[in-house]
Amino acid sequence: MTDVPSQPDQKTSGFFPSDLTGDVWGGFAAMLVALPSAIAFGVTIFTPLGGQYGARGAMAGMLGAMVLGLIAGLFGGTKRLISAPCAPAAAVLSALTIDMMQSGYPVPVIVTSLLLVTLLSSLVQMCFGVLRMGQLINYMPYPVVCGYLSGVGFIIILSQLPKWLALPTGTSLLHGLLQPHLWQPANSVIGAATALAMVLAARRKGGVPSVIYGLLAGFAAYWLMALTIWPDLRSIHHNPYVIGSLHIGLSDVGAALQDLGMVLTDAGALPHQMPWNSIVMTALTLSVLLSIDTLKTCIALDTMTGARYNPNRELIGQGLGNFMTGLLGGTPGAGTIGPSLVNHASGGVTAYSSVFQAVWSLLAVALLSSVIAWVPIAALAAILVVVGFSMIDWKAFRLLKSGDTLIDFMVIALVVVVANTIGLIAASGLGIVLSVLLFMREQIHTSTMRRRMTGQDVFSKRARQHEEHAVLVKRGQETLIIELQGSLFFGTTSQLFDEISRDLDGRRTLLLDFMYVQSLDYTAGHMIERLGNELAKHNATLVLSHLPDQLPNGRDLHAYIDHLGISQHPSTRLFKHFNDALEWIEDRILEDEGLASVTAGQLSLGDFPLLKDLDADDLSALHAIAQKRFFEKGAVISEIGTLGHELMLIQSGEVRMLLPASGEGKLLLATLGTGHVFGEMSFLDGVPHAVEVVAGRDTHLLILDRTAFSAALADRPKASALIMQALARAISRRLRRSNMEIHNLRLT
Repeated sequence: MTDVPSQPDQKTSGFFPSDLTGDVWGGFAAMLVALPSAIAFGVTIFTPLGGQYGARGAMAGMLGAMVLGLIAGLFGGTKRLISAPCAPAAAVLSALTIDMMQSGYPVPVIVTSLLLVTLLSSLVQMCFGVLRMGQLINYMPYPVVCGYLSGVGFIIILSQLPKWLALPTGTSLLHGLLQPHLWQPANSVIGAATALAMVLAARRKGGVPSVIYGLLAGFAAYWLMALTIWPDLRSIHHNPYVIGSLHIGLSDVGAALQDLGMVLTDAGALPHQMPWNSIVMTALTLSVLLSIDTLKTCIALDTMTGARYNPNRELIGQGLGNFMTGLLGGTPGAGTIGPSLVNHASGGVTAYSSVFQAVWSLLAVALLSSVIAWVPIAALAAILVVVGFSMIDWKAFRLLKSGDTLIDFMVIALVVVVANTIGLIAASGLGIVLSVLLFMREQIHTSTMRRRMTGQDVFSKRARQHEEHAVLVKRGQETLIIELQGSLFFGTTSQLFDEISRDLDGRRTLLLDFMYVQSLDYTAGHMIERLGNELAKHNATLVLSHLPDQLPNGRDLHAYIDHLGISQHPSTRLFKHFNDALEWIEDRILEDEGLASVTAGQLSLGDFPLLKDLDADDLSALHAIAQKRFFEKGAVISEIGTLGHELMLIQSGEVRMLLPASGEGKLLLATLGTGHVFGEMSFLDGVPHAVEVVAGRDTHLLILDRTAFSAALADRPKASALIMQALARAISRRLRRSNMEIHNLRLT
């Protein structure tokens, strides 16, 4: 099917769109695909009851196309989606029919069981929508979905081949395939002609659906043999090769309802006890499969057209449609990909396309029931075999080429095998379990340690004097810094604990940063507590930073750590930001070395390391031109783009260098404390400031204007040279530190 550009949505006037032309013709084209398939699915479900039930199955399929298309189109709301009986429903319900026949249940009980399964599964579908579980079904792992659909495809093929070949009752498929003399020639030829026509039509990529070509070929083969070789085929009475006469009446439509009423009013009215376990399990399986089939089709349509669908509303609409279909004796279904794509390609735009598909199906049944009665059963079986073949994801075999994808193939293969040996509900459970195990395997083999560093590799944004920085570098190995990432849970914590604990010898501080953590469970919390206890034994400290208030899974990590009691541990410290944690660690080291930063009093000019080599006369000359200014906490000292020609010395307080960040936030570049100097770049070259400077707390500054500075030291070249050399050394050290940090970050 070639992609057709998305058409603009039609304007609405009242309840219906003002222009229904596209939906009318889109619905007609979709009916040409949906109705023959629906007939085939209905016949598949009912023919195990006996050849005489083929007509009832065809009627059930047609009712499904009409009722489900109408109700789901009105209440589901997904644009361009066509709802009709589908392959998963046929596979599940025919399997139940065959199983109950083999178990000896009478036909009324089987028919009632089919009705109960349809009603229960539709109620479960509606519950999925009411409970807003549409998104969860959307997140079903693809190998599971692939295995589901491929398993259903194999089930359909294996169930339809005996009908295609008309193998004798009780003959196993394998035995029948190996004994060609058991094949019924007429059925074999009709089925082969149908399948061949469908395959060739699909390759042509024409506008007429391949199902129509297949039916026409099957009809042609049937009448060719009827007119030449087997004249008995010309009569419809007691003819096992065709559907047979259709009886459209309230008595036929309500037959299953009468049986259901007997069950609800008097459980003993039917000859055998109802198989409630099988009914409930089959209903659950059917509800999941129909929901997945519908939502996969919705996703495909959205991808092609750019529209958006509401999964929960659609599930409610599908469930309501299947419920009404069951009450009227029809075959349940889902939003189907084939008719939906045909509808889109033929001009359908809104959800009313499905309504018109139902109307066209009603007209076709009312006007062409005599023609439909002559549809060959072998042709329907061949159509379903081709459909089942197309449902199998043959591309999955490519996964065998690589060891990386081998396990994904095994998941798909296991789901298919279990679906065809035990059942679809068991296959779904196995697939989900395997997917969970695969997810855990991936998480376990994905390192949760994003980056490992020491205090020699990274420093806080607070500027340090040269001797302070030298101490931090010398004792940097005492601090181990770990950036964590991903999911910290029971599958990853043991390996992480071993990696960290092996690296704790000689450490006085362990800093764990949680900025890139996606989730954390109780086991991971216990691991953090164990690390804290291990560090406490050696008089070391555990520091935690960047504990987010809300993880992607919604958990407040900071509160969770607090509830676990970790934050109350005497050797544990918590910080909101990574930089704050680093600064605290550095301050502790400097305190140990007796180099604690000056926090009280104001420095004079001679106390600044930049001016330490000047004599008293030089300092006196600078003191004469120095301007004193006071800035309250939060005040802007200089803005980006303003002209800079002043050298600013911090007598007391703190300033912060900021850059605009995304949104309205600002990025902290550096924090300067008492004794530091800033503005030296603009002081030297006169270029406007490149950062914003804000007072971190109440701050006193000494400001040296460049013009006044030049005049004061005009006859003091030595003093001027000493200051310029000191500025050059300060800038050089800052650049070296920045280069070292960038280098270490790239390596780690």
